[in-house]
Amino acid sequence: MPRLNYASARFLVSSPDLARCPQDHGLEVAFAGRSNAGKSSAINTLTRQNSLARTSRTPGRTQLINFFTLGDDQDRRLVDLPGYGYAKVPEKVKEEWQRHLSHYLQRRRSLKGLVLLMDVRHPLTEFDQTLLGWADDKDMPVHILLTKADKLKSGAAKTALQQVRSRLLEWEDLVSVQLFSSLKKQGVEEVYARLDEWLAGDAPAAEPIQSQ
Repeated sequence: MPRLNYASARFLVSSPDLARCPQDHGLEVAFAGRSNAGKSSAINTLTRQNSLARTSRTPGRTQLINFFTLGDDQDRRLVDLPGYGYAKVPEKVKEEWQRHLSHYLQRRRSLKGLVLLMDVRHPLTEFDQTLLGWADDKDMPVHILLTKADKLKSGAAKTALQQVRSRLLEWEDLVSVQLFSSLKKQGVEEVYARLDEWLAGDAPAAEPIQSQ
């Protein structure tokens, strides 16, 4: 399958929970991460658009599950999941976000892979490890982007990468890791290759979404 055109991505819909997501067919890849990990900036860099994913100086602003199609192909989607763990919101709201994230990751049939973003200077937080646990339960492949790699010198960034890989040996059959910088466009081609791998192939047949 030729390289997909990620620059053609456009907004489809925002959903507050699994029950109101688009019909569960086709193929999609979700982006998740702590609210200050640079998730929106990474999506904008990968799609070569300045404001496809909302960026804000206030972490946690995105509280919905946002779907983007690749051009007119609604069977190929990128999904921006709510940022977690940092937002200055009431604990009850955080718990609600976490519940919706769990439902989406564990029950969405069209989800083929997860891109998990972590600040290279603060990787594998408690929330990151919780999310990896959900993915492991579902046998869901995960590609980790250690973002803001430009904030560290090359040697320090490579050391951080190796340390994360060492800590994830138990998940090495499902999890891959790379350095990434939205500012320097570092690691973009490697991400494209993984997205192409997940978004190629036959899509599962549609079936009604069961509300939970």
